[in-house]
Amino acid sequence: MAEIGPNISHSEARRRLFGTRDMDLLSRPMLETPKLRGRGAASNESGRFEAHKREMFADGWEPEPEEGFETREHIERAKSIITRNVSPDIGFDRSINPYRGCEHGCSYCFARPTHAYLGHSAGIDFERDIYVKVNAAELLRAELANPRYKPKPIAIGTNTDPYQPLERKYKIMRSVLKVLLEAKHPVTIVTKSALIVRDLDILTKLNKLGLVSVGISVTSMDHRLSRFMEPRASTPSRRLEAIKLLSESGIPTRIMAAPMIPAVNDHELERILDAGKAQGATTASMILLRLPGEVRDIFREWLLKTYPDKVKHVMNLVRDYRDGRDNDPRFGSRFTGEGPYAVLMQQRFEKAVSRLGLEGDAMPLRTDVFAHPQKDTAQLSLF
Repeated sequence: MAEIGPNISHSEARRRLFGTRDMDLLSRPMLETPKLRGRGAASNESGRFEAHKREMFADGWEPEPEEGFETREHIERAKSIITRNVSPDIGFDRSINPYRGCEHGCSYCFARPTHAYLGHSAGIDFERDIYVKVNAAELLRAELANPRYKPKPIAIGTNTDPYQPLERKYKIMRSVLKVLLEAKHPVTIVTKSALIVRDLDILTKLNKLGLVSVGISVTSMDHRLSRFMEPRASTPSRRLEAIKLLSESGIPTRIMAAPMIPAVNDHELERILDAGKAQGATTASMILLRLPGEVRDIFREWLLKTYPDKVKHVMNLVRDYRDGRDNDPRFGSRFTGEGPYAVLMQQRFEKAVSRLGLEGDAMPLRTDVFAHPQKDTAQLSLF
């Protein structure tokens, strides 16, 4: 970094440190860190679909005490539960999200922009205002009972984590798994929570029928960094313990190094894969950091708060593998990236999984044992 001497103005020093493209970040109002204990976002801007935009500004008065950042639970009676997609670079065509919003508070979470559709901010609201689909199992049973339904693996955890802290209270995921077991329906699960081991009894029964695979995301082996990045997710050691318990139960388990953030945790790629293999993981995957929509500014705020000396460097590397942009939404490149940095990361990943025997995909899940469940009905039978 260039030396900043006494003859350099403050604005020029900031420009040299952060670069012209990221200077706007410095003018964005952020809440004080002590008020955000256990949360990842540093701001709470209005959602993009709201009629009015709210902004904080310094008016010279002492700020009023902030309300506690306890989770606000919203009970939702959903109209449907299986979501369909036709994305060509995603390996599933249907998914279930038991919750909307996520308490884990990961600043980089690509699902944050979805909260705008509920009239909320992608910032703190995404972590605080959680919608609980209390009728998820009921809806799933009804949809699987449809005689026209054709089974294919249902992916759970592709948007928000199904094992986030509220799951301890509501057990929505457990009720969904019970219906899937009854119907002998295949399911894939992605989480960064050790709470998944609570459901080992159901998962083991699903696995005996060849109906389940699990992916555990480990972003860093550094507990301090993990705490900063994923404030309310399970610690790295607990996630590795979950991999061990799942693997010992015979459940196919994937170690997921995701996301890899340049100049922040990318140096840990091999260490994460090594640790996953040591605990019994059979396959592995890696995804580079994505910054769609509002996630870009939320992540940059986190970066400024946590690594202020790295803002310019990290964002330049992101643009290096995103075709010069902060985000590349194109199918085929949004997960893998392009350019020298992306090629280097892919080469490192391939060499590591080859050395560890983690290459390849899990065995395909079965669909031939599926049986339509009995549909719940309030009408009594005459026979």
